[in-house]
Amino acid sequence: MKLAWVWIGLLLISAGTAASQEARADDALFEQARAAYKKQDARLLAEQLRVLQAENHLLAPYADYWLTLLQLQNLDNSRVHAFLDQYADFPFADRLRGEWLKSIGKYEDWPTYFNELPRFQREDQAIQCYTLLGAAETGRAGWQQALQQARSLWFSAKDQPAICNQVYTRMQQEGVLSSDDLWQRVRLALQENNIALASHVLKRLDQAGAPNLKRLNLASQNPSRLLDDKSLNLKNRFDRELALFALDRLARVDTVQAMSRLNRLTALDSADTRHAYARLAMYGARKHDPLALSWYQQAGQTPLDAEQQAWKARAAMRVQDWLLLERTIDSMDNAQQNELGWRYWRARALKEQQKIAPANAIFVELSHEHNYYGLLAREELGETMSAPAATYKAPEQEVRQVLQLPGIQRAMALQRLDMRTEARQEWNWAIRDFSDQQLIAAAEVAARQGWLDMAINTAEKTRLTHDFALRYPTPYRETLQSYARENGLEVAWIYGLIRQESRFVQVAKSSAGASGLMQVMPATAKWIAKRLGFDSFQPAMINELETNLRFGTHYLRYTMDRMDGYAVMATAAYNAGPGRPKRWLAEQPLDGTIYAENIPFTETRDYVKKVMANSVFYAQRLGAATPTLKQRMGVIPGWNQALAPGGDAPAVESVPAE
Repeated sequence: MKLAWVWIGLLLISAGTAASQEARADDALFEQARAAYKKQDARLLAEQLRVLQAENHLLAPYADYWLTLLQLQNLDNSRVHAFLDQYADFPFADRLRGEWLKSIGKYEDWPTYFNELPRFQREDQAIQCYTLLGAAETGRAGWQQALQQARSLWFSAKDQPAICNQVYTRMQQEGVLSSDDLWQRVRLALQENNIALASHVLKRLDQAGAPNLKRLNLASQNPSRLLDDKSLNLKNRFDRELALFALDRLARVDTVQAMSRLNRLTALDSADTRHAYARLAMYGARKHDPLALSWYQQAGQTPLDAEQQAWKARAAMRVQDWLLLERTIDSMDNAQQNELGWRYWRARALKEQQKIAPANAIFVELSHEHNYYGLLAREELGETMSAPAATYKAPEQEVRQVLQLPGIQRAMALQRLDMRTEARQEWNWAIRDFSDQQLIAAAEVAARQGWLDMAINTAEKTRLTHDFALRYPTPYRETLQSYARENGLEVAWIYGLIRQESRFVQVAKSSAGASGLMQVMPATAKWIAKRLGFDSFQPAMINELETNLRFGTHYLRYTMDRMDGYAVMATAAYNAGPGRPKRWLAEQPLDGTIYAENIPFTETRDYVKKVMANSVFYAQRLGAATPTLKQRMGVIPGWNQALAPGGDAPAVESVPAE
């Protein structure tokens, strides 16, 4: 439902601030309720809930939700219905409904389950499986067709909810899953080195004995030894899958050796051989092996998955085989073809072949996007990037109206209590049906509260009307400009990097341990401190604003120097380490956009594109003369051209090998 705008001209922003201050006075009680929930102490939580409700605490509904979760197994249906009706406009209502559906599905109360199911809104695989199982158990109309359609759930390399195993057993019994389908999932699991899942599926094939598990682990940890095993019998399906798994593991480390081993496995049938060629070709393309495209050719007509298609396309663009790039993109499925990146590269391939009209038609469509590919498309059309004006500035009245919404108030209170996940959920629920103008007003509210990551995320949701000042905020400007001057760096580039690293969340911490606005790793911070002469450096100092910006900009300057001033490579080095970008060079110079698209790590590849696009928008925001994005991407030198040594610095972030 669209937000109903109500005239509240007498209400001021200070009213929201007062409400926020009032909530702070009893935060301690709410925190106690939260602690009781974490300890699963329903009795204590119930006592604290009564006090919170008596004091009309803004977040009392969350304590009620926690208590209901703890008591869910013992509540009758009418009590759960009453709760869901009372809190229908809260984001946790649908989550509770999902947990309730799982509970009644577990006890096979199928009439209640199917009566409540239409009200459930979120995607949840466990609910999907309960629904399929319930339909089969009760013989609901269309259940057999539903099982057929559920085959797509089966073909996954990921672990799934336990209830899905019952569905798959029923699918086997009904003949929906064949023996070959089971082997196909074993293969998918092994391609992701998910031995536990592969072993589980092998039980369905009576192939899960201890000797086979031992051989699976050997293939994972020492693939060469497995392939040298004289007992390997390629007439046996398990041994064939084992050999393909070992080749896959070996190819991640040494594609050439893996290809040599494949050529010796002459007993493999043609289909498995082509499958192996496709897998090894993908690894070769990721390692920029010049033979990768010939290996793809040897794979023949074997179906390629999305990742294999993507790396075939990247290998084609790397050697500038534009016809092959066009054909590869055309052979992708519709979903992959319609990704912004592949639409852009299809247009580039057409343009390089002088097919100007169809290329420009795609560029025109993409040019409306305010991102990396949108900027490149505009430049391909010959448009000069003009400063993105704030096409809409939210009036104070609209800002006040958003601020007074209960969901927004709760989101800000949750954020203040560092309940960031719940705060995001509450906020996103509150703005789910907002117009562009309302989204901009909400982003302004978040920005004024210092909640910059939410301001950015909200402002980015607009479709036709935008406020780029909210999408690209410039906090800590004087401090940042000072360190930019000290290190001879462009302020727009630093801002673009921080926006991608932390979204300006000072307390941001990555799973790898990187901290602060510029996400500096502890080992990197220690290394920088030594270079800067910090005699009394302590790891906690990296969370301080000044220290984080000083260290981050110093390291960015270091990567820029090591990469001979190539910003694309320096950006990649900041994320993946200074030793890696030089390994990704081609023999001949490469267009920077092609270089970036061929970065082997998904995280770093996306990171570089976003940081470089951010830099363009920030340069415009700061009123600086800015090169185009393609000029920023530049031309990357070939590996035979001199580049500064990679240096001994650790990566700012830890990027795992893929």
